[in-house]
Amino acid sequence: MERATPLPPTASDPGRRRLLKGAALAAVPYALLPETRADAQTQALDYAPATWEPATSANYTRANRPIQYPVDFVVIHVTQTTYDTALGVFQNPKKEVSAHYVVRSADGHVAQCVPEADVAWHAGNWDYNTRSIGIEHEGWVDRPAYFTDALYERSARLTATICAKYGIPRDRSHIIAHYEVPGSDHTDPGPHWDWERYMRLVKRA
Repeated sequence: MERATPLPPTASDPGRRRLLKGAALAAVPYALLPETRADAQTQALDYAPATWEPATSANYTRANRPIQYPVDFVVIHVTQTTYDTALGVFQNPKKEVSAHYVVRSADGHVAQCVPEADVAWHAGNWDYNTRSIGIEHEGWVDRPAYFTDALYERSARLTATICAKYGIPRDRSHIIAHYEVPGSDHTDPGPHWDWERYMRLVKRA
């Protein structure tokens, strides 16, 4: 995840690289937003098994996807912190970061933090933010024990559901790592993430 910076992207902020970071953002004019959008506190879940753990509205851009922007990618992240800390970061307006979902290591529990219709600040690239769903996974890139069976399985079901909803192909050209986002200086999900296994689970789901 990246910290939000003005468009076009500027130099990264090394002091926050260990924290979750979000993308470069520009505010969407309110005239473009639908009048009937639910308030963040009453937002209906986009993914039924998830629980609603809302990010502060200061950390993402309200939008009307896929009408305003197509949704073409799922971006896979690793939090580099605990599940609870990640949720706290998203709820802190000073952090300028968010993701649509966070998956817990121990049991694969999924929290939704940003409505899928909105643009989460997760990829470090505004264009990719507008066209993607960001999924964070609790853990560290150099601690493979955090990538549990439950985490892989529940995340794969979530990704498969997103792909079905938006017509995203279930392949590695469209389900991508954070490090594969153009301009990213991140390495997550890292060398211990089992892409072969993950994609197999996504295709089976």
